[in-house]
Amino acid sequence: MADSPDTQPYRVLARKYRPSDFTSLIGQEAMVQTLSNAIASGRLAHAFILTGVRGVGKTTTARIIAKALNCTGSDGNGDATAEPCGVCENCVAISEDRHVDVMEMDAASRTGVEDIRELIDGVLYRPVSARYKVYIIDEVHMLSRNAFNALLKTLEEPPEHVKFIFATTEIRRVPVTVLSRCQRFDLRRVKFDVLVDHFAGIAEKEGANITRGAIGLIARAADGSVRDGLSLLDQAIAHSGPETEIGEDVVREMLGVAERVQVFDLFERLMKGEIADALERFDSMYHAGADPGTILQDLAELTHWLTRLKAAPDAAEATPTSDLDLDRGRDVSSRLPMSALARTWQILLKGLAEVRTAHSATQAAEMVLVRIAYAAELPTPAEAISALDREAPSPAPAAAATGAPEPAAATSALAADTASAGQVSPPAPVSADPVPQNAVPETDGPTALAIQPAPDPADSASDGHPGIPATFEDMVAMFSANGEPLLHAYLVNNVHLVKYEIGKISLRVSEGPPKDFAQNLSRCLNEWTGRAWFIEASREEGAATLQQQRDDAAARRREAAIAHPLVQMTLEAFPGAEVADVRSVADRDALPDEPAGLPPAPDDYLSYDYEDEGFDPDRFDPDDTDEDYI
Repeated sequence: MADSPDTQPYRVLARKYRPSDFTSLIGQEAMVQTLSNAIASGRLAHAFILTGVRGVGKTTTARIIAKALNCTGSDGNGDATAEPCGVCENCVAISEDRHVDVMEMDAASRTGVEDIRELIDGVLYRPVSARYKVYIIDEVHMLSRNAFNALLKTLEEPPEHVKFIFATTEIRRVPVTVLSRCQRFDLRRVKFDVLVDHFAGIAEKEGANITRGAIGLIARAADGSVRDGLSLLDQAIAHSGPETEIGEDVVREMLGVAERVQVFDLFERLMKGEIADALERFDSMYHAGADPGTILQDLAELTHWLTRLKAAPDAAEATPTSDLDLDRGRDVSSRLPMSALARTWQILLKGLAEVRTAHSATQAAEMVLVRIAYAAELPTPAEAISALDREAPSPAPAAAATGAPEPAAATSALAADTASAGQVSPPAPVSADPVPQNAVPETDGPTALAIQPAPDPADSASDGHPGIPATFEDMVAMFSANGEPLLHAYLVNNVHLVKYEIGKISLRVSEGPPKDFAQNLSRCLNEWTGRAWFIEASREEGAATLQQQRDDAAARRREAAIAHPLVQMTLEAFPGAEVADVRSVADRDALPDEPAGLPPAPDDYLSYDYEDEGFDPDRFDPDDTDEDYI
């Protein structure tokens, strides 16, 4: 008497709904099309290798191929077909894993060369009842090197009645000599929507009362694996009972997604600078049993996912690698700038290393969270520079007449739209005070940065003669303005001034001058100024070249900029960063229209003195984007 359905032992969903033919194999349409055409046309390879992540159907596909090759049809006279009947003797025996000519070998437990030699000896004999002898080797990458070598010759020239089908999750560990002898098929992760529809159909067949949202959570947790998803669905049905509705809350609790939600809440508090609330949430997770390093790893995973969601929304949604709520992720990623996500990722990477080596992992993790919360309110380097540029002073009429610098205030870029106990205190307003020329600001006092336009050579005059250069620098600038680039370049890079007077220049050249250098120099000056000029060659050392003076001034400017408190705060906020270049507002504005002359001296830059009063946060608009400052 046959067993009734009630007396048969329970079979898990992953085995009960295992595909038996190509039509029931989901998510692998490209492979199914290729194999079906090959079988129909008789173009069958002697060896196949199937690769993909766990649970996508590698072993199942191998068994379907074995049935397709050996199916004889319901009448027993059929040939190889892409649509095995499932009722003939060969199909039934293969489905029940008892066919004598279809042998499965687990390479994870039989890795040695002796196992392969036993297989090779069996290859010489013809099949007992099937059309082909089929050898299915699962986890083939686990075979030893000698086992692979022993298999090579047989794999290259097997008998006509033998087919090899290999399955592996780590295709890179299979020797290329084996890969070159096989026809390769890559089984893809099953798409999220396909998994949801598949699981919903199985749940309906099982009579399970489960919501679509709960199935979506299971499909995301499956990460493209059909077997993993069916195992979770089986667990969810058993967790709630046959009559109870299975909702998202039940699945979240079963999967441990509630902890992921806490990680998301912690991340949002950090991005808002709410450090007190963030530390409280961290304490609750820690006392609930979460490891500090694991919490940081979860934050790093969330940061990566949000970055992908912001940079490539379609790619992040098509291959969901997290069970976080997609709508919440879209909302958060849209409100966070890419710079904040990248900065958080770098801090977490460095923090994970600190947690592993610190004497107290909890304390190290808390310090990382504090660092993230404070860094979330810091400006990017572009925002900091733009804030300085926007606050560059315009000279007042009285100041312009006397030559005195106009006092200025620097607006802090550290103000955030969310005030909290952990908010960074902005720098106090600063004032402009001149410093002696060529002097480097002292580190223990107010730091000075100067920004003033260089004098226009065209406006210079001497002894009442318009257009006559009053200084050597003005004279060099005339060669650039009047279309003499070669002479101008030589004057800047190779000429050491000994003495300059109107009508007479004494100089020393460091390298061989161009032909007729003195004559051409005198001729040009005579034409441009309307008076005679005498050029004298000297053996005295003279001053540094204009290029050397420019380099020295740039070095002093860089030192002064690095010593500035705002720059120091920025460098501390971005470990490993360095100041690559320092430019003034006047330099930037002058570049398109004015010829290159001597750079401004350090005392030409705006001076900033820090005081502890008068800060106005409304002067910085947190809603401005980078384009607003360019």
